Amino acid sequence: MTYCVGMRLNAGLVFLSDSRTNAGVDQVGTFRKMSVFENPGERTMVLMTAGNLSISQSIRQLVSEHVDVNGNSIWNAPNMYEAARILGEAVRAIHQRDAKALADFGIDFNVSLIFGGQIKNERCRLFQIYAAGNFIESHNENTYFQIGEAKYGKPIIDRVVNPSTPLDEAAKCALISMDSTLRSNVSVGLPLDLLVYESGRLAVTRFVTIDEKNQYFRMIRDSWGEQLKSVFEGIDDPVWDAAPDTDHNVLSYTNMHSKPVFVTPPESLNSTHSPAALQSLAEQEQSNKQL
Repeated sequence: MTYCVGMRLNAGLVFLSDSRTNAGVDQVGTFRKMSVFENPGERTMVLMTAGNLSISQSIRQLVSEHVDVNGNSIWNAPNMYEAARILGEAVRAIHQRDAKALADFGIDFNVSLIFGGQIKNERCRLFQIYAAGNFIESHNENTYFQIGEAKYGKPIIDRVVNPSTPLDEAAKCALISMDSTLRSNVSVGLPLDLLVYESGRLAVTRFVTIDEKNQYFRMIRDSWGEQLKSVFEGIDDPVWDAAPDTDHNVLSYTNMHSKPVFVTPPESLNSTHSPAALQSLAEQEQSNKQL
């Protein structure tokens, strides 16, 4: 499996990818999923891939060589939209070449891509490209894309990142997002590739491969959970069965008469006991102390 995230910010772009692939619990490998297409001073573009590794590698190789009918390639496309379109053409070409043969062996054509960068005289742009070769672009309303195992790392990004977020804060958020994913899904793994692109540089200036010995990432892994627990413990417990005039941390009032949905027991049970009254948390704690 894979987890990759790309962010488009006012100050530039942030890209982060893991490097674990697996075809079963005993076939785990390390393959880097981030590739850079760069002509320093003229364009810098970053591609991250998720899905079937053979498809991803074929697309990367083809797009590096592909020239469309108008003579355009990823190396001379006039803008990032055209570069994304050419990448989409490469995806469709690989689909036409390989999809049927893969299907004959019960393998889906499974691939998704994040593609972003900057071409001279244009702002930074970021795209998500699908298996059909179609794509969408990031705008201020949705300033990031994720591919692969996205659900674990999404909440922190939604709460923190917006277009005005500084690059270093966005990179920190991406790493916390990755740490959450690593903790919850063993199919995502180290090492990581982190690339932070400053708008207007037209060259890669900030890149690092992160392994288990990386000092900053170890600090995040150690401190993030501890600080989350500290914040959690600082939130007040709920108040159950509060008086109607109570207005602080009330979860339920005495006059709410809330009840769960009880399932009628079978007649053969012949139960002579009436349902126990719902207890408040305080009552439950008192009962436990008496046991």
